[in-house]
Amino acid sequence: MFHAFLEFCYIMQWNILMEKDLDDLNEALAWFYQYHEVFKTTGVITTFSLPHQHAMKHYKQLIQLFGTPNRLCSSITESKHVKAVKKPYQCTNKYRALGQMLLINQHLDKLAALWVDFDSQGMLEGTCLSAVLNHLGKVLLWNTT
Repeated sequence: MFHAFLEFCYIMQWNILMEKDLDDLNEALAWFYQYHEVFKTTGVITTFSLPHQHAMKHYKQLIQLFGTPNRLCSSITESKHVKAVKKPYQCTNKYRALGQMLLINQHLDKLAALWVDFDSQGMLEGTCLSAVLNHLGKVLLWNTT
């Protein structure tokens, strides 16, 4: 059964998938579903991620419609989801959160653009203290000459 899951994952990584390969993909998935309960009975895991398993049933159809995933990793989109959705949601008061989240994302975009602008003008180099000390050093040098 573990071999069936590995076979499924191996086939999913191919750049080109023919109809026979998609049939093999479904066969490996069916074999995995038939025997996957052994992971629970042996104590390897306590639960399965049902949304992920459910999505695996649709891979053949999705590949036929959109092409191969070419080793696409969902962690890329997951990290963007955390930054654009989960973190802003935590900053809301949870009442009509969508509008608040959009405003938070808009502010974050503006802050990012401002940071790029400040950096290009050299305004983010050093600290406030280093700027004051640098200015005092110039004043002291000017007064002694």
